[in-house]
Amino acid sequence: MFGLTNMMPSFIIVNMRVPWRTPDRELHRDVALVCLADGIVGVSFGATAVAGGLPGWLPVVMSLFVFAGGAQFAAVGVALAGGSPFAAVAAGAMLNTRLLPYGLAVADVTAGGWRARLFGAQVTTDESVAFALRAHGPARRRKAFWTCGVALFTAWNVAVLLGVLAGSVIKNTAAFGLDATFPAVMLALALPTLADRRTAAAAGTGAAAAVA
Repeated sequence: MFGLTNMMPSFIIVNMRVPWRTPDRELHRDVALVCLADGIVGVSFGATAVAGGLPGWLPVVMSLFVFAGGAQFAAVGVALAGGSPFAAVAAGAMLNTRLLPYGLAVADVTAGGWRARLFGAQVTTDESVAFALRAHGPARRRKAFWTCGVALFTAWNVAVLLGVLAGSVIKNTAAFGLDATFPAVMLALALPTLADRRTAAAAGTGAAAAVA
């Protein structure tokens, strides 16, 4: 992944050494699909921010340090609508409150010192947590979390940079329907898990709450 493993601190290599040895084609395929979908959305984000009048460095820096697609879209949307910086940050922070229970759910995966937890917190997303929770066994949970987290962090930031570069060309990203790509891929990945009533009921309740 763009040589990222060679640049990662030693604590990350140690924590991922065992999980990464076992090849898992299904995991890598699913992570690649999510990265592709998020990458398209990342291009849209970068292009939207620049086309709206924001400086090119802003979405790039935001993606590196915030790394939360929904929160980034919310903050930039408020800024482009004329809102204050405080309102923009508040909007993003509100969306990111869901990450608190996410962190508790994968606390065992990021164990290994404060550095591992710090980097783990940075790559804790809907996707990395979902991959970790669907895996069975501590080793597979760690592999799923770190594989998705690191790959998605790389793909998202590269995509946002490409979007910034293309921002002067693509004036209306909404016309391409890029926002539909991510939910479509996530739905395709989630459907096989809705085989039993309990899971389907939980998913349906969550969907109803989200719509409300």
